[in-house]
Amino acid sequence: MLQALPGFSSRLRSLNLLSCAVMILILLSWGCSPESSSTDDFQVNIRLSDSLSSSDFDGRLLLMLSDDPGNEPRFQINAGLNTQMIFGMNVADMAGSTPMTFSAEQPGFPYNDLSEVPPGKYQAQALLHVYETFELSTGHTVKLPMDNGEGQQWNRSPGNLYSTPMEIEVTESGIKAPELILDQVIPPIPEPEDTPWIKHIKIRSERLSEFWGRDMYLGAHVLLPKGFEEHPEARYPLMIFHGHFPSDFGGFRTTPPDEDMEPVYSERFGVEGYNIIQQQEAYDFYQRWNEPDFPRFLIVEIQHPTPYYDDSYAVNSASQGPYGDAITYELIPYIEEQFRGQGEGWSRFLYGGSTGGWEALAVQVKYPEEYNGCFAACPDPIDFRAYCLTNIYEDENAYYYASKHKPLEVPAHRDYLGQVHTTVKEYNQLEWVLGDKSRSGQQWDIWEATYSPQGADGYPQRIWDKQTGVIDKQVAEYWKENYDLRHILERDWDKLGPKLRGKIHIYCGDMDNYYLNNAVYLMEDFLEQTTDPYYDGEVLYGDRAEHCWNGDPELPNHLSRLRYNSMYVPKIMQRIAASAPAGADLTSWRYK
Repeated sequence: MLQALPGFSSRLRSLNLLSCAVMILILLSWGCSPESSSTDDFQVNIRLSDSLSSSDFDGRLLLMLSDDPGNEPRFQINAGLNTQMIFGMNVADMAGSTPMTFSAEQPGFPYNDLSEVPPGKYQAQALLHVYETFELSTGHTVKLPMDNGEGQQWNRSPGNLYSTPMEIEVTESGIKAPELILDQVIPPIPEPEDTPWIKHIKIRSERLSEFWGRDMYLGAHVLLPKGFEEHPEARYPLMIFHGHFPSDFGGFRTTPPDEDMEPVYSERFGVEGYNIIQQQEAYDFYQRWNEPDFPRFLIVEIQHPTPYYDDSYAVNSASQGPYGDAITYELIPYIEEQFRGQGEGWSRFLYGGSTGGWEALAVQVKYPEEYNGCFAACPDPIDFRAYCLTNIYEDENAYYYASKHKPLEVPAHRDYLGQVHTTVKEYNQLEWVLGDKSRSGQQWDIWEATYSPQGADGYPQRIWDKQTGVIDKQVAEYWKENYDLRHILERDWDKLGPKLRGKIHIYCGDMDNYYLNNAVYLMEDFLEQTTDPYYDGEVLYGDRAEHCWNGDPELPNHLSRLRYNSMYVPKIMQRIAASAPAGADLTSWRYK
């Protein structure tokens, strides 16, 4: 036997260690390391059940994972801190038993893709948000989710397909999952029934049907005044309550709160038994509605969902069509004819909060002589220099503050103490997962669908790149000239001012969750300092008040938000007395 030379064994050990290190690097470069896995191993297959395999479906296929057993995963997706996971992809002509495969290529939220999901066991659920084909009058063909009576809620929309939640396991090396089968269909939603007080109408809109290339409808819930049947001679002013899709007329009940109702705590307001408070407020409004001295009005809540959102924003737009004209010149006259409205601009008033606040002001601005006053609470951005926290004209990026060396995301949601829960980038990442081409049915996408020019493909042009946040200045300029309400008022005040004097009322909390007060400040600067003639309205702020503060400094927001239908009535009566034309009917509807 040969004996080792001095130092040879140590050099051999060093050489072996070096060789092992080189081999590991080679294996890693090939993706074959025994400690790693390929992203191809992170897959989940989804297919149609046999009972549905004979049909072809277009739409957005969604995969959801949840480690919270409290509810189905489809009901646990949001942009907040308690969200679960979701991933999305488009499907076209999905049919038969061939599965669709989710892999690390599909975008996700809050994780970018499936390969980033932490190891663990999850409940998995799939849902297909079904699209329909529209042949628009513009010559474009688009595929969009039709509202089916739910107000554009992808997880509740009748006709959508979904699977039973099943357990899967995510490991460091991949996903162990059974095939998810879309075997259930969300059922239709029953239409609300008429009562002696509340009537429901639906009309086919000629304007909208022509634009969309198919029958399109507008609806409304109408609250009748006391004595409507007993006073056929009366003709009534009209109060239009704008807002998100109402399933029925809200905040009105003819009986006291249910005695056996279990109190539910409201995290938003920090109030115990808020469900009971809501019922009590609805009953209190019924009692006020019947008081001898309460003015007799028609109150209307409009249903105008579109394939992009739960409502149209009540204005004409390139991608959604002429909803402003359809509501003002088709739906409102129909309601006034059916229920004996006055039928004149001096007798119509607009109010609402959030989306409804923007709509109330926008409709008043766009149709200045058709309405006699708007009460806009916590309105969506009414000056795009403060599009929440983004100035779309000067900022280059909506997701990050300008900085050479320190990337800092722009916040999108806070509480009244300034605690940030969500950023603009996160909201938009979730929307990108739920649907591309502004089809998510969520907030930032509907602003695009309303304000943007129509693209060459028939869908709204992006105000910014959904992945990077880079703002398109040409699109921003289009927004400015057509939907920036402060800019429009300033640009056209010589014509609009005389028509709008005394009609504009704006209310907002100074700690609005979405920073909407910033745009109100800018609007107030114009209205108070530069209008000639003076606008003669009001802009008020709620101290430390969050979203949906509506102008009542005496009550907490959780109560005042339940009193929209009565809180502006005294101001409306003052406006009628001051502005009704000579010969206007001011008496037939003032019976006891």
